[in-house]
Amino acid sequence: LKGPKDRGTGQVPKERERVMGKSRKRYPEGLTVQHVSTYLVREATAASAETITDDRDAAHLFREAFDFDHSDREVFVAAALNTKNRVLGVWQVSVGSLNASIVHPRELFRQAVMLAAASVVVGHNHPSGDPTPSGADIQLTRRLVKAGDVLGIEVLDHVVVGDTSHASLRDLGLM
Repeated sequence: LKGPKDRGTGQVPKERERVMGKSRKRYPEGLTVQHVSTYLVREATAASAETITDDRDAAHLFREAFDFDHSDREVFVAAALNTKNRVLGVWQVSVGSLNASIVHPRELFRQAVMLAAASVVVGHNHPSGDPTPSGADIQLTRRLVKAGDVLGIEVLDHVVVGDTSHASLRDLGLM
């Protein structure tokens, strides 16, 4: 805080000048600025030992971690990977409706950034059992790829999991 006492009265002025970065902003006396910290606690899991080498590995990981077989709604999930494609973490990004899942890039990449991921693989289930990607799936994937490019976190694949099979948007040339 800057702001000497008033020379005439010896009182601290009603407003003080606080330097924030290179800009100078004035805050009323007594105003507090909230400081927020986030800490990441790593817990060892079976998934952390896995390496994702292809879409089959990703589909298997997602099926095991999220029990897609018993879900009546779309569940969108992600796996963060290091530079050698070893799994750093797996998490559920969102739960949607019977035929749609609302996903915003910030919800996906928040965890990836915290895990210092080099890349991510995303996936979701189709409760209908048919893993054919929808137009919305393709559009979302392209949006996530663009956001990942900005952040320097590559989206390696988007896997759509059905009852007995899965579809890779990368293998289908849709990324």
